[in-house]
Amino acid sequence: MECAGKGSGTRCLGPARKRCGRCGAVSYCSASHQISHWKVHREECERLEQQMKNLDLLNDFPFTFSQESTVQISEKQESRCSFLRKRGIHQVGLWVCECRCGASVTSFGNSRLESDTWNLSNILCPCRGPSSPIAKALCSWKDYYEWRCIPLQSPVSLLLHWPLTVYHSIQLAGLGSLTSEISKLCIHYLGPEKELLQLAVFGELRALFPGVFVQIELIGPAVPHHRDGDKIDLHSYAHCIEQDCDCRYKNENTSCSIGHTSSAVTLQLHRGYYHERFLDISKDSHPHLVIAPNAGIAAYASWLPTIELIKEINVPAVFSDYCEEACNLAACCINAVTNQPPRLPIQLNPFRQPMVVEDSPLHLPCYSNCFLFAM
Repeated sequence: MECAGKGSGTRCLGPARKRCGRCGAVSYCSASHQISHWKVHREECERLEQQMKNLDLLNDFPFTFSQESTVQISEKQESRCSFLRKRGIHQVGLWVCECRCGASVTSFGNSRLESDTWNLSNILCPCRGPSSPIAKALCSWKDYYEWRCIPLQSPVSLLLHWPLTVYHSIQLAGLGSLTSEISKLCIHYLGPEKELLQLAVFGELRALFPGVFVQIELIGPAVPHHRDGDKIDLHSYAHCIEQDCDCRYKNENTSCSIGHTSSAVTLQLHRGYYHERFLDISKDSHPHLVIAPNAGIAAYASWLPTIELIKEINVPAVFSDYCEEACNLAACCINAVTNQPPRLPIQLNPFRQPMVVEDSPLHLPCYSNCFLFAM
C-alpha cells in the first residue's frame, strides 16, 4: 500500500500504515502527509467511505475458491502465484500472465496464438460446444457455470471474464435481441493488453452467440508493430489437457489460422489509438458496439479524442475499470467532453474476474472488469 500523499512535496517517512479515519480506503506514511493531502482527499473521501461498505458484495462469488482468491490474497495469506501453483496452472498455457512472475504483453511474439490450451481436464473447462442453447440471458457466474456444466471449483472464470464481459456489455447496450436477428456482430475492442496473450478464450463467444459471425477489432498501443493488421480466426474452443478428448482432434482439424474467413469468431489486431485508426478500420467494419475493458480513462489524456470520436459516431460504448472510484473519475472526464452523464450508470459487473488485484493502491478491493458504465 502506497502513501496516498506520495509526491505531495516531502519524502515519505516510512510505510503507509495510517489509514484515513473516515473512509478507511487510503493510507499515509505520516500525519503530515495526511494533512497536506486532505485538500485532494476530501473530494473523494465520502465516496470511498460508501464504496468501502460494499466490500462483502465485491468479494461475493459462487466458487469453492472464492475466499482464497479474494480475502486471503488481499490479506497476503495467499498470492496469485500460490493460487495458480496449487492448481497446476502456474506459468503455463493461457495462464502465463496471471501473476507477477509470468509473461508480459511484450512476450506477444510471432506465433499466431500464444496458447490455446486451458491446461485443465475436460471436466473443468469449456473445451467443446455447449450441450444446450442458452435458455435465458446469463446474469451471473453461477448461471454460466450451470449452463456449461462446469463445477464451481474450476478456475476458468479467471480468464473467461474477457468474453463474458463482452457478452454482458452487449446485453447492457440493448443489443441482446439484435444478435438473434443479424448474421454478423461487429465489436471495436479498445486498449487490449493482457488479452493479447489470451486470445483463444474469445472462442467462447461462439457458444454465447450461436449462428452469429462475431468480428472483433482489437485496437491499442500494446499491439506489437509486427502484429498490426493480423487476422486470427477462432474455429474451435481452447482445448483441455486430455490427449484423448475429442476437442483436441477438432482443434487439429480446424486450428486457428491467419487470413481464413470461415470461423464464427474473427479477431483483427490494430496498433495505435482508436481515434487514429478508426477511419481505416471502419471502412470494412462499422461497429455495433465499442467496448473498453479496464479503460483507465482518467489516467490517460489520449482518451479525450477517442471519447469525442465515440460521441460523434453515436455508437453504444461500454467501459469497465478495476474499481468504482476509477469509473467515477472516468464518468467525470466523459461528462467534461460530452456534457452528458453516462448512458448507463456505474454498476457492478457480475462477470468481473473473481481474483483480487494484488497490491492495490486502495484498501478497497480491485478486480479486473469490476465495474461498468456506458455512454
